[in-house]
Amino acid sequence: MQKALTLEQKRALYRDGYVIVRNAVPEHLVAAAKRRIDAGEGLLSKAPEMTDLVNRSSVTPILHEAMGQFDAPIACQVGVRPVSEPGDHFNNLGYRERDMPYYAAEPHVDGSMTIRIPQQVQEGTPDEIYRRYIGSGPKGNLGRSPDIIGHNMVPMFEDPDMTLGLGSFTAFVFVCLNDQTVPGRGQTALLKGAHHAVERFFRWQRDVNNHLGVEGPGWPRLDHTVPNRCGLIYLPEAVREQFVDEDSESTPDGRRWPRPTQILMEPGDACITIYQIPHSGTRNEGTEPRQSIIFRLRNKKRQPHVLVNGISDHPDRGQRGEWLTFDKGNDPWQRSKYAMCNMWHEWDGMGEVVAEAGPKHARVN
Repeated sequence: MQKALTLEQKRALYRDGYVIVRNAVPEHLVAAAKRRIDAGEGLLSKAPEMTDLVNRSSVTPILHEAMGQFDAPIACQVGVRPVSEPGDHFNNLGYRERDMPYYAAEPHVDGSMTIRIPQQVQEGTPDEIYRRYIGSGPKGNLGRSPDIIGHNMVPMFEDPDMTLGLGSFTAFVFVCLNDQTVPGRGQTALLKGAHHAVERFFRWQRDVNNHLGVEGPGWPRLDHTVPNRCGLIYLPEAVREQFVDEDSESTPDGRRWPRPTQILMEPGDACITIYQIPHSGTRNEGTEPRQSIIFRLRNKKRQPHVLVNGISDHPDRGQRGEWLTFDKGNDPWQRSKYAMCNMWHEWDGMGEVVAEAGPKHARVN
């Protein structure tokens, strides 16, 4: 069993933002997880057959060495994606699903509030559409407020001053349970190398006014030029434009979209990524439901006394947006901003590789 990433794997993680560890999870753990999914009994996200995929596999020692200490996950996202045809519904970007290229990928940085996208073309001014959208979440119309949460249970803002529009953590782990070796089987797609651009963007936001993420500088929440006039801006334009060129595929309106890399894996493989990398699920045009189990992990040094459950993408708040209590002098949002702007700070075993890259990724205050 592999206990640590090799130097070349660490270089790939630094360069690309992800690394695939082949056969990271033993066959018997994969089989147990699949049986539990097929049985469909109980709360799958907290089933030990799911959390064992990290807790009893080589993923744990590998991440302990590369990242540092983290809470053993007690929950996960059970990513079962059924087989489907191109759809006519509006996706989160405000486009018809069938019109999106790259198997309808929607690359995004995790930790963003998502309220269900309107399925009718919206009328009114941009401000009216915005107010109507943020007022349609589970808690109703609260105005522009950090108490708003999305249908994905993520707060609109992490902090009471509304200066942090994203939740964050340290690492993703995607564990593959079935054959995802052919594109178009619903697998995760990643925007290879874009984590560097995302970090630079966060640093620019910090330097402008220290408002990071959605609704900070250069990152409005909604795009009113899309077909339904109410699409989420999942990536800031300053990042997105770096990954489109004349070969990029387009939606019918002529907008070009970044081409993501589909992560091709076999059962038992695990993909480890850094938080900052844009990613997306994709449409499953295969013959069976896609089965991937997804974990979100955070280095304990950011908040040693806060339990991170393994599923939350906003651990500075409770799972359903509850406000947590922190000791005096412990500003959780400033700590998270620092980690977002210094992406290798929480990867304790990556120092040698980061040093090879020179000063451009040195930690800054």
